[in-house]
Amino acid sequence: MAATTHTSPLASGAVRLGGRTTAFVVASLVALNLSTHLLGAPAWVRVLAVAGLVVLVRRRGLTWAQLGLGSDRLRSGVVWAAGSITVVALVYAVGLALPFSRSAFLDVRYHFDVPEALTSAFVVIPFGTVLAEELAFRSVLHGVLSRHMSVRRAVVVGSVAFGMWHLLPSLHLATANAAVGSVVGQAGGAATFVAVGASVLFTTVAGVVLSWWRMRSGSLLASIGMHWATNGLGVLFGLVAWHLVR
Repeated sequence: MAATTHTSPLASGAVRLGGRTTAFVVASLVALNLSTHLLGAPAWVRVLAVAGLVVLVRRRGLTWAQLGLGSDRLRSGVVWAAGSITVVALVYAVGLALPFSRSAFLDVRYHFDVPEALTSAFVVIPFGTVLAEELAFRSVLHGVLSRHMSVRRAVVVGSVAFGMWHLLPSLHLATANAAVGSVVGQAGGAATFVAVGASVLFTTVAGVVLSWWRMRSGSLLASIGMHWATNGLGVLFGLVAWHLVR
């Protein structure tokens, strides 16, 4: 009698998730980035578009676990997220306390009053930025890339894409952030080139760290926590920094 062959869900996903799906995911992220920064598409469009990509790749065979959304790793994700927030808060507190590093928190893009800062930190950033970007890069893109290449290569490619995602919003970084402007200058093409290059490099490295965080914990909640801590707490500590320099 011939042996019965069982096809695992993982192997099935590899067959069903073809190159066209991966290309569509990449093209969608490029279009989403351009529409956000050139056409001013609102945050809810970004969230809905990424949610649509999650549905697409699920239908094409990726499991919740492959997307970092498995319920069995929820507790681990919460623990890693809480640890991330604690560590980032301590680092920011030290940075704010030291006069020479305080200017890093003085970003005119986030020069808010208290209500605006709270709305940005607890509504706009977690849902419009962090959730959308983590689902896009550490969940969907990482998941589809891992079907065609090694995990290490998927992390590198996905992190470079994450860095390029921040190219357009960094075009005015030299004039927006006091610390960056003091290093590269605030005028001229050279200053913009250096600021953009540094921003893309920094966010690429951040993408590697966030990917590792997500894989080490087995849950997207871990990278969500670290990402929010970096951005959301940055706004809150920036609020304090702007009051200190008045």
